[in-house]
Amino acid sequence: MQEKTGAGAVASALTLEEKASLLCGQGAWKTVGVERLGVPSIVLTDGPHGVRLQDPNAGGSAFDINASLPATCFPTAAALGSSWDVDLLARIGEALGAESRAAGVSVLLGPGVNIKRSPLCGRNFEYLSEDPLLGGHLGAALVRGVQSTGVGTSVKHFAANNQETERMRISAEVDERTLREIYLAAFEHIVTTAKPRTVMAAYNKINGVHAAQNPWLLTQVLRDQWGFDGLVVSDWGAVLDPVSAVAAGLDLEMPSTNGFSAQRLVQAVGDGRLDEAAIDRAVVRLLELIEWTAAGREPAAAPDLDVHHALARQAAAESAVLLKNDDAILPLDPDADAAVAVIGEFARTPRYQGAGSSRVTPTRLDNALDALRDAAGEKLRLSFSPGFLLSGDEEPQLVSEAVAAAEAADVAVLFLGLPEGVESEGHDRDDIDLPAVQVRLLEAVARVNRNVVVVLANGGVVEVAGWHRHARAVLEGWLGGQAGGSAIADLLFGRVNPSGRLAETIPLRLADNPSYLNFPGGEGTVTYGERVYVGYRYYDTVDAPVAYPFGHGLSYTSFAYSDLDIRVDGSGDDVVVRVRFTLTNSGPVAGKEVAQVYVGDTASSVDRPARELKAFTKVALAAGESAQVELALYARDFSYFSTTHDGWVLEPGEFVIHVGASSRDLRLSAPVTVHAPEPVAPLTDESTVAQWLADPAGGPALRASLDRIPGSGLGDPAILRMVESLPLTRLAALSGGHVDIDDIRRQLAQASAQEL
Repeated sequence: MQEKTGAGAVASALTLEEKASLLCGQGAWKTVGVERLGVPSIVLTDGPHGVRLQDPNAGGSAFDINASLPATCFPTAAALGSSWDVDLLARIGEALGAESRAAGVSVLLGPGVNIKRSPLCGRNFEYLSEDPLLGGHLGAALVRGVQSTGVGTSVKHFAANNQETERMRISAEVDERTLREIYLAAFEHIVTTAKPRTVMAAYNKINGVHAAQNPWLLTQVLRDQWGFDGLVVSDWGAVLDPVSAVAAGLDLEMPSTNGFSAQRLVQAVGDGRLDEAAIDRAVVRLLELIEWTAAGREPAAAPDLDVHHALARQAAAESAVLLKNDDAILPLDPDADAAVAVIGEFARTPRYQGAGSSRVTPTRLDNALDALRDAAGEKLRLSFSPGFLLSGDEEPQLVSEAVAAAEAADVAVLFLGLPEGVESEGHDRDDIDLPAVQVRLLEAVARVNRNVVVVLANGGVVEVAGWHRHARAVLEGWLGGQAGGSAIADLLFGRVNPSGRLAETIPLRLADNPSYLNFPGGEGTVTYGERVYVGYRYYDTVDAPVAYPFGHGLSYTSFAYSDLDIRVDGSGDDVVVRVRFTLTNSGPVAGKEVAQVYVGDTASSVDRPARELKAFTKVALAAGESAQVELALYARDFSYFSTTHDGWVLEPGEFVIHVGASSRDLRLSAPVTVHAPEPVAPLTDESTVAQWLADPAGGPALRASLDRIPGSGLGDPAILRMVESLPLTRLAALSGGHVDIDDIRRQLAQASAQEL
């Protein structure tokens, strides 16, 4: 017998009790160690936009989200998703990994790649996009960046964790095609391309089974189909039954249950309810994680927090989306002889991150008011009026002061957004509206000054249709992290050209969202009734008007698309479609464009969205510069998931390739023909008459039986068409014994044998 080495050898030396103890946490943030065998305890701690490590000297609860050591607070995922910049996210991942190493953290809990099914989800600020391809590619970049430093990641929350309402017990009722195409796809891309060291099982149920003890999810899909060989950790408190969880494929339950779960595991092995081999597999995975992160626990140089702050500033600027810019009111000239009224408490007291377990204690905190003052020239006169109270209470005097300042200014810049605590882990939002006091302030200012610029601070989309006519420019700043204030000043004064693009659609109103009638559900279940038609997939398919479409974002320059050329190589699973085009900066200043490629199927056998994002790239161009862009599409980009075939199906035929600046701003389009074998559904007794007749072998066998039915009229095409939808079992029952399923099966088997 081959001698075991490494994790396997250590696992063999452990007692059952020791192995069971390893599968449950020690305290809030550590794993259990085994001193006699030199197995260390490692630290896992919250991300994903900063290292939230508990301050050991703070006292109080180990779960106090306000008692963490200082770390760079990067923009939240809602912002980073709008950067559409994989290289930027990889650099941020490297910075997060460096700070994790310095803090002694082995696994950073992130990124979060759940789909933004509804804008009401209280945790949307932690998630990247409504689109799985965008979220998957950006999430993979973060994983690669963090793990390049020897620190593991934990991709979360696996899976279909799209609301906070009843998050511990809600069952997401989702058909498999929708799961595969929308809610699992980002995880699949990250697992298969970036190889995260851990995946975090979510709180919720999926079709009645808790994610943390779901064998279909954790073993069949994640491990057997995707090849994941890392560790599955539970979300904190997600395990209901540790025995079922380990049997299903969960490896580590967090946090500690003070030995209770370990005791249940030992008892389950003793009475035969759990195979000890399942515990052994989980222990080996944990030991392999500990071994993999060993280098990351070695002493490392202290991270340069000044460099990280500068990176956070760049990220915030790259992520902000210029929604509107009538008459090119932006950028403002910092050297102009003019008066600018800065209005809104958020300019002075920034809203820069969401609430909950991702809350970071920043190493420093910029605010836009100070940054604007620092950047303004000698002739530019800046005034400040708070305009409203952060509490949301009415204060008429503040409005009067703001209106007076706006009336005396050439331009009024209003900093508006959602109050602290509205967006948080643990609860969902009630609406997507800005506070009424802020809207009234905007309306009052607009009555005395037509040059109004609105800067937004929010983690999830807000309704803009009711008020954006009062502003000539709207800059969506999201929750920009600790350097977001300086980034906003950079953008307003034109030091940085906006290049963010929406990673989620902004609807005209909440009721337009496809999940509206099925969110957040009730009585323990939520039905994903919109199926694959999430976000822009719905709006674009039904051609519904929106405030701002997916992928939208303006620039201080302009871009032209030309010379579309598409080449198809290969066929079937080996097909590669190369999309080439020329991108030109046709405006006056340098800028970055996000070129987006969408695919639509013109004649599918199943319903499909009008178009879906399948590739993108962010390109920097000097004024007047052109670049040749090439993006490759593969078989999966033209396929849908079929439950009938139990896999991805590529149907041959014509597709349309669209290239443009948003899902609604399509600059170039061309048809393309993809060759592939015609998919043949496996025949069963429940297959329809039409499916049997279309099958090369099944058709003749069934026709022979149909010909024996006297006076059936099935020779008449009109009558035959009426029965084509019948399953074979129903036809047999109605045929009076003339259609013999066993005989048809024998004929089918004989035909198959002859082919062999």
